[in-house]
Amino acid sequence: MAVDTTAWLVSFVVFTWLRFDTTGTDGTAAPWDRVGAIAVATVALYLVVGWATQLFRGRAKVASLDEMLLLGATIGLVGGVVFLANLAFQWAPRSVPAGAALGTLVLAAWARAAWRRLGERDAERRPGGVDTRRVLIVGAGEAGNDLVRSMLHDPQHTWRPVGFLDDDPRKRHLRLRGVPVLGTTAQLAETAARLEVGTVVLALPSADADTISRLRLAATRAGLGVKVLPANTQLLSDQVGIRDLRDINLTDVLGRHQLDTDVDAIADYLRGRRVLVTGAGGSIGAELCRQIHRYAPAELMMLDRDESALHAVQLSIHGRALLDTDEVILCDIRDEAAVNQLFLARRPEVVFHAAALKHLPMLEQYPAEAVKTNVIGTRIVLDAAVRVGVTTFVNVSTDKAANPCSVLGYSKRIAERITAQRAEIAAGTFLSVRFGNVLGSRGSVLTSFAKQISEGGPVTVTDPQVTRFFMTIEEACQLVIQAAAIGNPGEALVLDMGEPVLILDVARQLIEQFGTPVDIVYTGLREGEKLHEDLFGDDEPRDLRPTHPMVSHVPVPAIDEEEITSLPTLGAADDVRRSMALLCVSNGPLVPSPAAAGVDYEVTH
Repeated sequence: MAVDTTAWLVSFVVFTWLRFDTTGTDGTAAPWDRVGAIAVATVALYLVVGWATQLFRGRAKVASLDEMLLLGATIGLVGGVVFLANLAFQWAPRSVPAGAALGTLVLAAWARAAWRRLGERDAERRPGGVDTRRVLIVGAGEAGNDLVRSMLHDPQHTWRPVGFLDDDPRKRHLRLRGVPVLGTTAQLAETAARLEVGTVVLALPSADADTISRLRLAATRAGLGVKVLPANTQLLSDQVGIRDLRDINLTDVLGRHQLDTDVDAIADYLRGRRVLVTGAGGSIGAELCRQIHRYAPAELMMLDRDESALHAVQLSIHGRALLDTDEVILCDIRDEAAVNQLFLARRPEVVFHAAALKHLPMLEQYPAEAVKTNVIGTRIVLDAAVRVGVTTFVNVSTDKAANPCSVLGYSKRIAERITAQRAEIAAGTFLSVRFGNVLGSRGSVLTSFAKQISEGGPVTVTDPQVTRFFMTIEEACQLVIQAAAIGNPGEALVLDMGEPVLILDVARQLIEQFGTPVDIVYTGLREGEKLHEDLFGDDEPRDLRPTHPMVSHVPVPAIDEEEITSLPTLGAADDVRRSMALLCVSNGPLVPSPAAAGVDYEVTH
């Protein structure tokens, strides 16, 4: 308030002096009494308006774009009112209040910018501690700018940014908060050596796998440690900070091909709606809940039969987990009465069905459990959703449902067909989403390899030629959420996951990450496993992409209710497997599966 008051008074004096010959030699003396009265009245009006708009009460950060806009609007409003009043009553020349408003805007904005810059310079000059690490930041974009600011204002002085590297030629002479762009990523090793840097930070949240891998390799060869900002969807908030930094991992190296999510479409069907997620305590379900929470649903209902998993997901969303609110629901989808009662009482409008048994070897031993949960449980949830008029239902499926040859694949394929059948009678949109292996999910190959390496090995790989499709858990959940916005009733949506990854390469890269020599042992394919997974069945179209260039739409044939009820939930495991396999046959017989020793059939199309 003091600074802006001074700016107004100085501006009135200066523009009055410019307008008049203050010496009086031309016979025209400046009307200081009237100008002074106008200046005082203007300052009083400005302080009232500024207080009302919270200009002086921390509404915007000092010298930020928001504050500059607020400052300009306040000065413009006050200056306009005074100018019009002066025009009507002719207290002083018209140029004086108009010029004073312009001068005040310049002086007030400059004062704020100078104040902010002085504070930043103090942070830049602040000596680091004994443990302060000099770092080179790759990426002089918004993320890099936010990261430098966080480092400079860190009271622990953990990081000391000394320069940027960026391949954009337009940033050649750029300085962000006093930290200069020193060259391109091709000069990483020599720049780090010249500046005595020991760590490189990759501030590239949108970088692809090839870029991350190339920079990691260059830094490793130069003997530098590497930190990375995670993908945009993994960031803890919209504002990047040092708390987001982490070590580079296999997820970064294997792939971050981002799904171009239509946020507006997603927000439209989630904001203000009642949303239910089954299997909310699982890897996919928990991430779904975290992402859905960002779109401000009217109610987010998280259902799981594992109370500890519900505690973990609630903690990850709110930072506290007392399990005393009705957003967490302890329920088993096999319990038809409980599920029906829940749907009737809570009336969800959008349902994401992620509850399932997913471990392939376990389900090969106990196929009846797959029937009870993945098939019957899905049917129970679908029927409850149809009964209460759910507008959007997304069934989370897997690539193993394409040309299935395992109990897991059979059960998920049948679940897709049940979803397609209910889509024919439901008023809303009922569909499935199909994707490959999810990096970082519980029980994933990445988790298994990491545990084996930490225990000294060996790392077990089924076959040196086995390949799998991989995606990050964040990307998988983006696809699931996006599906409801772009999918059609009854179909399955399949993400273009690029080329399959050799599992042996995954094991080798993870061993390299740990830096520990570990043996790799081949164990052979297990029952129900394929050498190479499929994303599409043999009779399914592969390039039907009417809405999104990375998402294929696959029609799914419906299933008769009698076929579902005919599935056994007791009896010999082979009989249950065969019954499930028969429901996955479209136009072909059962033939021997080369991947499944001891199982003499596989579905073909």
